[in-house]
Amino acid sequence: MENQEIPNLPPVISQLDDQTRVTFYKKTYAHLAGAVLLFILVETLFFQIPAIVELAISLTGGISWLLLLGGFMLVTNYAEKLALKSDNVQAHYAGLVLYVIAEAFIFIPLIFMAVVIADGGAFNILYQAAILTISLFTGLSAIVFITKKDFSFLQSALTIGFFIALGLIIAGTLFGFDLGLWFSVGMVVLASGSILYQTSNMIHKYHENQHVAASLGLFASLMLLFWYILSILSND
Repeated sequence: MENQEIPNLPPVISQLDDQTRVTFYKKTYAHLAGAVLLFILVETLFFQIPAIVELAISLTGGISWLLLLGGFMLVTNYAEKLALKSDNVQAHYAGLVLYVIAEAFIFIPLIFMAVVIADGGAFNILYQAAILTISLFTGLSAIVFITKKDFSFLQSALTIGFFIALGLIIAGTLFGFDLGLWFSVGMVVLASGSILYQTSNMIHKYHENQHVAASLGLFASLMLLFWYILSILSND
């Protein structure tokens, strides 16, 4: 998610005093943790409603899957715009909640597949994927904070990478070929770059009142990483 420059906003976080920066970071990561907890709650609720599970699974084949991905991209784009509205706190939270719900819905087929493949050991797979995701996310975030480097130069590479990935997903869906393990590995690398980029944005691009938007960007990258790590473990 790109930060939008809005006139008459205070300086970016890197230009503020230490106490203000620490407060901003605490708010951002608290909202990120809240988004993760909300995701777990919503996902659990979805799996208690067979009609929702059946609907999500029915959309995983052929054109339906592409339409679902397209709808997901439209919803998440709208959510990101809401989260960046500096004059409306309610819109910030509405955007974050909307994004979390969209993520929870699109994760249903993958988690369902993990449950079926695990044959009773689904918790172990989900637990392993979560631990690996959190560990990698923490390590990458630490790199940004320790080096204080601005990783905005990754934007072009990430954009190209995501377009290539989207093209491969569309081709694989239309022509019926499996993208395989190496595609998932490549997406883990891409998600890792996105975490570096979003964490760097939190420090160098966002303003003091944009902690919700910053948490949304981090959440999006975190969930992308979790998706492909879970995909790798489910197909192991």
